[in-house]
Amino acid sequence: MLSEFITWLLYSVLRFDPESTFAEPLHFFVYDTIKIILLLFVMISVIGFIRSYLSAQKIKEWIARRGMFGHVFASMFGAVTPFCSCSSIPIFFGFLEAGIPLGVTFSFLITSPLINEYLVVLMLGFFGWKITLLYTLSGILIGVMVGIILGKMNLDRFIRKDISAQVNNPQCACAATPTIKSRIIFGINEAISIVKKLWLWIIVGVGLGAVIHNYVPQDMVETLISKTEGFTVLIATVLGVPMYGSCAAIVPIAVVLFQKGIPLGTALSFMMATAALSLPEAVLLRRAMRMRLILIFFGITALGIVAIGYLFNYIQPLLK
Repeated sequence: MLSEFITWLLYSVLRFDPESTFAEPLHFFVYDTIKIILLLFVMISVIGFIRSYLSAQKIKEWIARRGMFGHVFASMFGAVTPFCSCSSIPIFFGFLEAGIPLGVTFSFLITSPLINEYLVVLMLGFFGWKITLLYTLSGILIGVMVGIILGKMNLDRFIRKDISAQVNNPQCACAATPTIKSRIIFGINEAISIVKKLWLWIIVGVGLGAVIHNYVPQDMVETLISKTEGFTVLIATVLGVPMYGSCAAIVPIAVVLFQKGIPLGTALSFMMATAALSLPEAVLLRRAMRMRLILIFFGITALGIVAIGYLFNYIQPLLK
C-alpha cells in the first residue's frame, strides 16, 4: 500500500518521469525512508511504554551479581539500551563506579551498541524475523562470552583509579510513571527523541543504499567476492572499525550489499564492527582505562564478530 502511494505521489502528483534513469532509485529512497521512520516511531513507542515498567535500581542489582547470570543479564540489558536515551558509555562508567565486576560491565558495553530497539526494527523490516532473531542471539552471545573471557583475565589493574571523579552518569529520565496515559506519553516522547537523532542517518544510509542498489553492477560484486573468498568476513570487520556511524545508516547499506550478493555473515560482520567498535568509542574509554585494556577489548570483540560472521555464512543456505 505504501509503495503504491509513493508511486502515485512521484509519478502522478509530482510528475517525475517513470522512464528516467533516476526513477527507480528515487522510488527506492523515498519508500525505504518513510517505511523506516514509521517503523521506528511505532515500535520504539511500544518499547518505551514497556520500558517504563523497568526499575533501573533493580536492574543494577541484578547486573551486579557474579557468575554467568550477571553476564547474561548485562548483555540483555545492553540489548534494550539506550535506557531513556542515555548513552552506553556513561552507564558503563557508572557500573564501574558502583563496583560491578569488570567482565560483567564489558558484557553490557559490547551488547549495547550491537543490539538496540531501532536496529532490531530496521532488521525486521529488511531481513525478516529469522535473521533478526539469530543476529540478536549472536550479539548477546558475543557480549556474554567476551565479558567472561575479559573477567577471567584479571584486567582490573588497567582501570584508572580516578574513574569515580570522571564519571558522568546522567540521571535516567525514567521517572515514576504510574498511569497508563503517562506511560504512553513516555513511549511516544522516547520515539520522538530517537527519531530526531536518527532521521539524518536514515536519509544518508538509504541514499547510499539506493545508489549501490541501482548503480553497482552485480558482476562487480561477484568478482570482488571470488577474489577475496575466505577472507571477506575478516576484511569486512577490519573495514567496519574506522567507519563510525549510526546503525540507522549502516543497516540499509548492509542490506543492499547482501542483496547484491555479499554473503550474509560478511554484511553482518561489517555492520557489527561499525556499531560495536569505533575510534570515537576508544577515545571515550580512555577516560576510564589504559590503552592496553582498550586494545584487548577491541581485539577479543573483533574475533567474536569474525567468528559470528563465518557462522552466518555457513548457515546462510538454511535461512532461505
